Parts: sequence; C-alpha cells; structure tokens
Amino acid sequence: MRPAIPRPDMRRAVVLLPNGFTLGNLFFGVFAIVSASRGDFEWAGWCVVLGGVADAMDGRIARMTRTGSRFGVELDSLVDAISFGVAPAFIMYFAVLNRDNLAWLICFIYIACAVMRLARFNIEQGGRAKTQFHGLPSPAAGITLATYYWFSQTSLYTETMVSGWPWHTVLPAVMLVLSFLMISHVLYPAPPNINFRKPSSIVASLAFLIAVGLVVIDHRRYAFPVLVLYVGYGLLKTFLLGLMDRLPSADPLLDDDADDDFAERQTELAEHPHRERRRPRGGSPLGGAHGPFTRESDEDDA
Repeated sequence: MRPAIPRPDMRRAVVLLPNGFTLGNLFFGVFAIVSASRGDFEWAGWCVVLGGVADAMDGRIARMTRTGSRFGVELDSLVDAISFGVAPAFIMYFAVLNRDNLAWLICFIYIACAVMRLARFNIEQGGRAKTQFHGLPSPAAGITLATYYWFSQTSLYTETMVSGWPWHTVLPAVMLVLSFLMISHVLYPAPPNINFRKPSSIVASLAFLIAVGLVVIDHRRYAFPVLVLYVGYGLLKTFLLGLMDRLPSADPLLDDDADDDFAERQTELAEHPHRERRRPRGGSPLGGAHGPFTRESDEDDA
C-alpha cells in the first residue's frame, strides 16, 4: 500500500504570509539604501514606496486572517526602522546633504526619532484598532523624504519659484520638522475606510480618493506635495484645536468601534459569568494561531 502524500499545512502558510510581506518591506528598504549609494534616486524612492505598500499589506492580511501576535508587531517595527528611518535618511544624504561634513548629524537625529517613534507606537498602539496616530507615522515621514527627488525632476519644481529656494538649507529643516513630529503629541488621521454615511466620513473619503488619484495620475509631480499637505494637516488641526481648547480629553488613540466591541464583550461576560473563554486549539501565548510567526496590526495605514 502506497503511503499517503502529506497534504500541505495551509493554515501555517496563511500564518507565514504576513511576515513574508514584512520581510519584503525589509528587502525594499535595504535596496533603497543600495540604490541611493549608486546615485539611482528614482529607484530608491520607488523602493521606499513599495516598502510602504508591503507594510500596509502585512497588517491588513494579518487582521483579515486573524494571525496576529507580539512577534509580528516587533518584527514590523524593526523593519520599519530601516525602511522608513535609515533608508530615507541615506537617500537625503547621498542626494543632497553630503556636501556638508556635519550633515550626517541631521540623518542621525531623523533616524533616532523614527526609532523612538516606533518604540512608543509598540507601547501605545501596537495591536490596537486605530483611527488616529499619536505622532507622525514613520512611513509617512519616510515616503515624504523619499519622494522629494521625484518632485525635484518635474516642471512644477523647475519652472516655479520653488526651484529658487535654498534646498540645501530647506531639506535639513524639513528633516528636523519631520523628526520632531514623529515623537510629538500631534494627532494624525489614519487612512479612512471609504464610506459615505456621515458628513465627516464623506469629506475624509473624498479627500483620500482625490489624493490617491493625483498620485496615480502623476506620482512624480504630486506624491511629495500630497504628503507635505498630510504632514501640515495634522499639525494645523492640532494647533487649531488647542487654541479652541478642544483637544480630546479621553484617550484619542482608541477606535470607537473597538471600544463598543469591548464594552459588549464585558457586558456579555457580566450577564453570563458561567461562560469561560476557551483558548483556541493550537494557540500560543504569543498570540495568533500557531506561535510567533504571526502579527496583528502595525503602523501600516499611513
């Protein structure tokens, strides 16, 4: 009798899939540094953007398949430190800043703030539903820097007054501002779920779709300005709310829907105390279904 051919463990393949995207993000981050060192800033920018796409996909897949864990959150942050911290800083250094002997200090400050921002994110928001980010998300900061070269090669840059700006002075200032915003208490909105049920949702959805459409139409011309507008929006909104004394007094980082679900679970347990939550078969103390090679949510929605 012929032995049965072992069937592939599809569950394990699903569990490993999000981490594959995370390592893909790492691949693009490393190759962005290599491309920048060779003077290929066009492709270096693409690598950071593709890393952002992979970073968004791993979190969404993990949540969709419910294969999340602390291991995945930590792995994602370590990778993000390279793809959106080290790589954009080196792109700026090789493209613009290497004419000044002390410019590497600006890169160090930016990388240090990106690492601190990711560490704080793991403590505050890792594994939680998000409608807002506490501080500028590192992917948004990194992609903003990485797409500057694209913008500098367009007529919108060369044929306007923008080209006359002292960019060797402006860019270090931009990097320092982004560094400060990453570790600040400024609140930035997460990309919205597209819906048209409430006026606020309609405005957010339309703004998001318009921004994506502009980038798709001409990524060189519009990617950098759109990201600069996003950076400025969070700063301006927080400033105006502070002037009007309308900054949220409760925890602004919790998602309303997540709060409602938690309250419903607590009410159900109070009404039925005899019910015990059963641990999923094959569960792991690290979370997820099959041990550490899983993840839940991360800073992927910037």
